[in-house]
Amino acid sequence: MAQLKGAAKQRYVATLFSRIASRYDLMNDLMTGGQHRRWKRKTAKLTATGLQGKALDIATGTGDLAMALARRPGIQHAVGVDLLPDMISLGRTKTQTRGLAGRTSLLLGDAVELPFPNGAFACATAGFSLRNMPDLRRALAEMVRVVRPGGRVTTLELTPMPHGLQSHLFRWYFHRVVPLVGRVVAGDRSAYTYLPQSVDYFLEADRLAELFRELGLVEVGYLRLGMGTVTLHWGNRPPA
Repeated sequence: MAQLKGAAKQRYVATLFSRIASRYDLMNDLMTGGQHRRWKRKTAKLTATGLQGKALDIATGTGDLAMALARRPGIQHAVGVDLLPDMISLGRTKTQTRGLAGRTSLLLGDAVELPFPNGAFACATAGFSLRNMPDLRRALAEMVRVVRPGGRVTTLELTPMPHGLQSHLFRWYFHRVVPLVGRVVAGDRSAYTYLPQSVDYFLEADRLAELFRELGLVEVGYLRLGMGTVTLHWGNRPPA
């Protein structure tokens, strides 16, 4: 199923994440030992540093990255969009309990057809969602479109690791252990079989950086996190 593209992939992924929404946060904590929260804070800091205005998080899930953006100096308001009502509902509850409802809006929306005008945001990010896009280039192009000149686009994603011992160990953990945990905790082994497979079909870090450049971003770079399993990419829109 990781090879699916276009509308078929979007339908499959939407159904999958709807099934696991209630255990989504717990599984993220278990799979990463809670490190995903630190990586999202780091992403939010890099995304927003030196900028003033509104921030966007696409395919926000339950809103962790949107809320991390809302806490950054200079960010007046953070907006998270997601296709799934269940994720948005869970995220809105979190914004309330964390005292961020006034600074964070979570909305239904499609990452490949964002409902915002050109240049509406100072920055835009995507956390662990690019692999699930029905059209990766279009999703990134939409992020670039809605960011104003001089703004920034970032992504946080699992990407294929260079071949070596660490890569073999990670693949064993991700392909063997994670599906078992998914079956026990989320009651859905198939969902947590798809997610590891999706990394195998995703772009390597250098190729994703090149795609940023092809879409007009400058000062493009990336940083590997999580012993090389996760990559934080960034690029800036050229000033007008």
